[in-house]
Amino acid sequence: MIGTLFKILLLLVVLGGIGLVGFAYLGDLTPERDEIRQPVDLDAG
Repeated sequence: MIGTLFKILLLLVVLGGIGLVGFAYLGDLTPERDEIRQPVDLDAG
């Protein structure tokens, strides 16, 4: 009973690791960049 539970847990850990590595390589989470220009008034005097 404990051996079967340990095998299932080990299988889930291995599948989770494979999924994490696959997501790290294939997942595209880079944000889209847009240039924003905003005028700034400087009071120099």
